[in-house]
Order: sequence, then structure tokens, then C-alpha cells
Amino acid sequence: MAARLRRMVDDPELALARARGDRWLPETRPQTVEDAGRFVADVGFALLFPAANALAPSLYETVADEDAVAWAEGMGEAESTVWTWKDALPDAGLAWYGKFLFRRAGLLSPELLRALYTGDGEPDDHERLALPREAHEIARALLTGPLTSRALRELIGDRAAYDRAMTELQRHLLVTSAGVREQRAGWPASIVDLTCRRFDVGGGHDAATATRRYLETAVEATPAQLARAYGWTAAVARSHLDALVDAGQARRAASTYRSQGAPDVPQ
Repeated sequence: MAARLRRMVDDPELALARARGDRWLPETRPQTVEDAGRFVADVGFALLFPAANALAPSLYETVADEDAVAWAEGMGEAESTVWTWKDALPDAGLAWYGKFLFRRAGLLSPELLRALYTGDGEPDDHERLALPREAHEIARALLTGPLTSRALRELIGDRAAYDRAMTELQRHLLVTSAGVREQRAGWPASIVDLTCRRFDVGGGHDAATATRRYLETAVEATPAQLARAYGWTAAVARSHLDALVDAGQARRAASTYRSQGAPDVPQ
């Protein structure tokens, strides 16, 4: 029995999972949108819901019961809470929301957003990027103020083209959810706004900070995992991780990298 317990303690995968759990789960469940904002600020980034092959914490896991499976029984209390907070967080300036992290619905802290944002922080940042025509049309339409997603879909006309345009705009962090607007019938309409109007971005791009932030929260990661998270190439991700090692802010073990401050895990 004692030998079995020692093997469990020394098991690398179990130890790494425990280290990530300690990092990804707050001591107390968030009760308010402000609590959720503090959680995102602490971890730097989070998906709304856990996803296979996406190395990231999730907001859902902070409010759901242990071992709960998202959407297993439809829209439950935890799912409803996450769905409400995804609009309330950016509306309050507490987190950026969109499909950037692993190209899935997720949140970025304002600090990490600033480090990842590559533009000047101006409403015309989109003009310097090679985006689909519809993406430019959406960005220009938002110059005068936020609009509902329904209004923007009607502007573009084609749903598939609209979805592609929004994907590219969010991939470049140019737009964010910005709350909801009640409608006479049906679900409230999501509001979309320019990121630079909602958050302090521009002039703060810092790939080293973004890399360090990811590694601190992931505890351990490969270049491929970092690349998938931020939409970088594996070569670029590796170069940034190697730079952290050279700066004494990370350490390398075989094909993985660990944050310098992360607890030791048996290899």
C-alpha cells in the first residue's frame, strides 16, 4: 500500500495535473462577475468551457460541481452563469471575450490582451491587415459605435461570410463582445464593439510577456501547445520559449518547457 502511494506521488502526469488544478481552480467559487474578473486576471486567460487538446483553464470549471460535464443536461445553472458572464465581463472592462484562444470562445485579462494586441490601438487598425472584405466592412461599421451581432449580420447579408469575418476580426483581437441588448422577443442580442474602444490597447505588444503568462498558467507546455493557444507558428512559439529559458524565466526538459516558478514535477 505504501509503495503504491509513493508511485502515485511520483507519477509525473498526476503531479502535473495536481499542479494545474491548484493553478486553475480558485479557493472559492466566483459568485459575481467581479469575482470572475479577478479569476481571469489571476490566470490571464480562460476558455468558457473545457475542450479537448486545449491546454487552458475554463470559467465553467470554477462554478460547476466537481466532475460535472458541460452541457450534459442542457443549459444548467453553471452553463447559464458562464453564458451570462461572457457578455458581462467585457461590458465591465474586466476581460476581453471572443474566439482567440485556441480559436474557441474564451477570455483574456486586460493585461494579457494588451501584450497580445499588435495594432496601434486605433479604430482603423484593421486597415493595415489583410482581412476579408466583410471584416473591413464590419470594422468600419463599428467606427460610430457598438452594434448588435444581428445588425452586423444583416449588414453583411451572408451568414457564412459574416462568421468568417468575425473569426478573423477576433483572431486579430480587433473586436470584442460588449454586453447584450434586450429584444422584444427571444434571447438578448449580443453587442459587438471595437476592442480599442473598450480596452487600453496599442503600443503594448509584448510577445515575451504573453509567452511567460501562458507558461505560468499552463505550468508546463510544448511549443505546439503555445502555438495553438495564440495562433502562432510552432517555430515562433519555440523561439519565444527559448528566450524565456535564456532569460532565466523558464526551464527546458526534453520537449517541454516549465515556468521557472512552477513546482517541480517528476519527469
